[in-house]
Amino acid sequence: MSSLKKLARQTATYGLSSIVGRLINYFLVPLYTRIFLPQEYGIVTELYAYASFLMILLTFGMETTFFRFSESDHDKESVYATSLWPVVTVNLIFAAGGILSASYFSGKLHYGDHAEYIVYFVLILALDAITAIPFARLRQQHQALRFSTIKLVNIGINVLCNFFFLIFCPYLVRHGVQLPDALYHSTGRVGYVFLSNMIASAATLVILHRELCAVRPAFDRKLLKEMTWYTLPLLLAGLAGMVNETLDRILLRYLLVVPHGIADAGAYVMAQMGIYGANYKISILMTLFIQTFRYAAEPFFFAQAREHDSRHIYSQVMTYFIVFGLMIFLGATLYIDIIKHFVGRKYYSGLGIVPILLLANLCLGIIFNLSIWYKLNNKTRYGAYLTFFGATVTIAANFVLIPILGYAGAAWATFICYFLMMLLSYFWGQKHFYVEYETTKILGYVGFALGLFFLSRYWPFRSPLLLFAANSAAFLLFVGVAVYKEKLTRVLLPRKAA
Repeated sequence: MSSLKKLARQTATYGLSSIVGRLINYFLVPLYTRIFLPQEYGIVTELYAYASFLMILLTFGMETTFFRFSESDHDKESVYATSLWPVVTVNLIFAAGGILSASYFSGKLHYGDHAEYIVYFVLILALDAITAIPFARLRQQHQALRFSTIKLVNIGINVLCNFFFLIFCPYLVRHGVQLPDALYHSTGRVGYVFLSNMIASAATLVILHRELCAVRPAFDRKLLKEMTWYTLPLLLAGLAGMVNETLDRILLRYLLVVPHGIADAGAYVMAQMGIYGANYKISILMTLFIQTFRYAAEPFFFAQAREHDSRHIYSQVMTYFIVFGLMIFLGATLYIDIIKHFVGRKYYSGLGIVPILLLANLCLGIIFNLSIWYKLNNKTRYGAYLTFFGATVTIAANFVLIPILGYAGAAWATFICYFLMMLLSYFWGQKHFYVEYETTKILGYVGFALGLFFLSRYWPFRSPLLLFAANSAAFLLFVGVAVYKEKLTRVLLPRKAA
């Protein structure tokens, strides 16, 4: 029990800076969805989906490679220089090429005359990729405070710039203040989302000048060859993993079927992408839980491997993880009438995908718990097999379901992908590293939570107050049963309080 209490504390500690940063960033979603039309927000959704793939290509797994070789018998300064210079070189070339071809790509993506969207976007990617290695060095040197501070400063600058360009400047214009075109113009408002991000990324590069200037001007070519062979599989696995996470938002443009009678097909498609992207953000509640858990769980799992009862502990952790995940699922879905105000009214038509995405992300968290079997047994190739299997399922499911169900098909494709990956990982794990998971109990909790969820869809109440009371009773019933059955107070509270 003391080990589980330690994991709970570490999850909160490690996740604090990440939660604060991501929550601040996600507070921009209510702003965007109230300022932009769905087709405008669709541009934001689309470009940031491309960003996920491009960042993997532009850093080509060099962060993980830097960690690996820093712990080897190589000179740490040489490893740093050899990691950094290739990334800097590639991204300078990428930035130059992207700026020169901005008009071409803007036309291909049907962004009209707004080539500046591409310019800002390319510079964001290049700047963030270049700073990835200095950030990795801060982690390697255990400079957690400096790392977290710079990340939060980046987010703070981004948020302030968004408020300046999207709220303050329009306010001045409405009240008769003439602003120079170089500072603000009312057309192409979406561009200010990317401009704000670019300013924040540039500021981050300036703040990290000490880490960038500390690098030696030369790198070890022989070492670079070793690092390249190490990083290539990471690059491929990273791309496959990103297929599972973001490909749906890219494919929507090409697979959505436009209903008859829609005059502007392009605007319709971008609006659907915007609605999907905005409601996807609501599943942040489950994503944050999983991310904070992962920060603490991986070192915890490896540390427990030396204990005689390690497999029993892994089983307990799985049960507790799923129970807390189901609490988040019920909290988000039973109180959706409150949580929906996170996005603008124009985006409410997509709320039906939120439960699907919450369950999909819960499956993803279970996959992480199950992954301990191949990490402890040095069979990490199974992790790659699993990722490529998921990528195949994602592509096939999106191609089948999006033309039939629209953006709901993309949500179901995400769920199907992670659900099948979860099953495959479980059966592989039980074959190679048996853990006596409390499967019957877990299935009981899942059935109980889903039963309460479906019951809440058919409450006979029309009064919002009665509906709130009924949903609250259902939520508290699940929490009460879980606390009683699992004695969760012993994990979460100090011994005297428990």
